[in-house]
Amino acid sequence: MRGARLVSRRLLGVVPVLAIVIVGTFFLLEASSGDAVDAYLVSTGGDRGLADQLRRDWGLDRSAWARLALFVSSLARFDLGWSVAFSRPVVEVVLERLPNTLLLMGTAIALAFGAGSILGIVAANRPGSAVDRALSLGSLAIYAIPGFWLGLVLIVVFAVQLRLLPSGGIETIASGKQGLERAGDIARHLVLPVAALGMVYLALYLRMMRAGMIETWRHDFVRAALARGLPRRQVVWRHIARNALLPLVTMLGLQAASMLGGSVVIESVFAVPGLGRLAHEAVAQRDTPLLLGVILVGAVVVIAANLAVDLLYAWLDPRVGAGPETAA
Repeated sequence: MRGARLVSRRLLGVVPVLAIVIVGTFFLLEASSGDAVDAYLVSTGGDRGLADQLRRDWGLDRSAWARLALFVSSLARFDLGWSVAFSRPVVEVVLERLPNTLLLMGTAIALAFGAGSILGIVAANRPGSAVDRALSLGSLAIYAIPGFWLGLVLIVVFAVQLRLLPSGGIETIASGKQGLERAGDIARHLVLPVAALGMVYLALYLRMMRAGMIETWRHDFVRAALARGLPRRQVVWRHIARNALLPLVTMLGLQAASMLGGSVVIESVFAVPGLGRLAHEAVAQRDTPLLLGVILVGAVVVIAANLAVDLLYAWLDPRVGAGPETAA
């Protein structure tokens, strides 16, 4: 019941957020120079007459407000328009790439949050120890490395020199693999991009978890638990770690948008056919409907991720989803 109230409150804010994303993105794209016809003629050539004919065929001769109204009316029918770059409906193109991005992001988030939290607990279990210092220095070094540079280094080391992992793609082209064999092939292709995307966030979560646990060690309830004779491991995992985990969950929702944005670079470096690389292609081709569709779907993914984080936060801290009278 508490979770349902929380979900209903969050969903009320979805419509205005998406409206702002649609209108703001549309007019930002309108303010940029060039359009899909210019990008098309650069690669194929043509005269002014062909350019005018293409703008009429693609609806680019209409005013910005008319095209925005047409896009919104089509969106009400769950139609994202037509991609002039791919000559296909935008929905088909986006849904074809979306699973790859979700798989990449989901695996990177799981790696960063899970490993970062555990390593943060290990570091803060004995503050000032050799393990704590080594993990702190290592996380600081990783956090200072740009994701694209880390990705290039991983390719050179593990794909070029050691030849242990593929250098790019989501799976072996035309391999004919099925079932578990195909899943294993996809997993091998994801190792490097997931590491490049997730390692920076892993270092961030490690440092946040360590700082939160060190702060929680000073609270009276921790001293009381130790005074009652509870084992140190139980105090660390059941009392300190759970309280220190709350800021990480908050950061997890905030980092969803950053990780989606970071996937643009990582997908380009590793040639992963996802939303990030699709956005890059849409920009290069000045394909406004496709880019609007990618950004809109990306906004929905971020909203869904934040909603899941809110539910997780409410489970960790029941006061979050409670009504005013309950919270009081």
